[in-house]
Amino acid sequence: MTAPLLSVRDLKVSFAGRQQTVTAVDGVSFEIKAGEIFGLVGESGCGKSVTCRSLIRLFGGAPSRMAGSVRFDGRELVDLGDGDFTQIRGRQIAMIFQDPMTALNPTMRIGRQIQEGLVRHGRLAGRSPRAAAIDLLKSVGVSAAERRLDAYPHAFSGGMRQRVLIAIALACRPKLLIADEPTTALDVTVQDQILKLILRLREETGMAVLFVTHDLGVVAQTCDRVAVMYAGRIAETATTAQLFAKPSHPYTRALLGALPAMRNKHERLEPIGGAPPDLSSPPSGCRFHPRCHFAVAQCARDEPPLLPVEPGHEGACIRMGELA
Repeated sequence: MTAPLLSVRDLKVSFAGRQQTVTAVDGVSFEIKAGEIFGLVGESGCGKSVTCRSLIRLFGGAPSRMAGSVRFDGRELVDLGDGDFTQIRGRQIAMIFQDPMTALNPTMRIGRQIQEGLVRHGRLAGRSPRAAAIDLLKSVGVSAAERRLDAYPHAFSGGMRQRVLIAIALACRPKLLIADEPTTALDVTVQDQILKLILRLREETGMAVLFVTHDLGVVAQTCDRVAVMYAGRIAETATTAQLFAKPSHPYTRALLGALPAMRNKHERLEPIGGAPPDLSSPPSGCRFHPRCHFAVAQCARDEPPLLPVEPGHEGACIRMGELA
């Protein structure tokens, strides 16, 4: 078997506060193969975005500490020097950020923002930076690209700004694209257009995609495999088909049970009671046990490891066999 493009093992990311340390990602492991779309799903605050930012070491200056292993294309990234890492970030691993309304620099023309990465990483292939930027805008479906290259972000709709962000991310033809909830701030029609665009670009370029979302409908539409994350840890990993057909973790079952599309129209939805824990003082044992209908005394004592359910499917629940 070929080695995965990205292999994350026991990743831990902590942030130092004034009075205490918060471990936002606690022992996360997963793999992404070349060319596949891998979904990372969970409620807000579960550590999805921190996991993504740790892959490109982009924490906005917040005091942080990383441990574990992140191997990309056979190279360990955790201990890589800052100088070497600048050749990875943007060039081989690129990221689409969450909010297209704020992710672009409002004082810079669109063309300059696209050209920046091309010039920095020398990915022009004999073309002028302007010509390359125009081609990128055309590739993501922006009409009148030559004229709009000179516009400022405020002249673009949310959907068009997201297309510009995708063009910036794809400028250096990365091997891995991280898409951090790229459709959250968009209306349903534009969401569908952006998802179809990402799928088309994956087919054309062969890049892998780490797709972060809280929307299981988006996962069903786009992802090959998926990991469900809760309170900084992975609760379940599976192919998308396995996850929807045979969810093994009570948290995954609860997420699916809260979906309107998964219920009979005459039945009430089943919301998940309670709230995610404070990661500065998480509960012992299984972190979902205070909200879990299937929890027993052992759940509060023992941290469950990820164990096989079937080939390609793992879950972290001590009662997994009983609930299957």
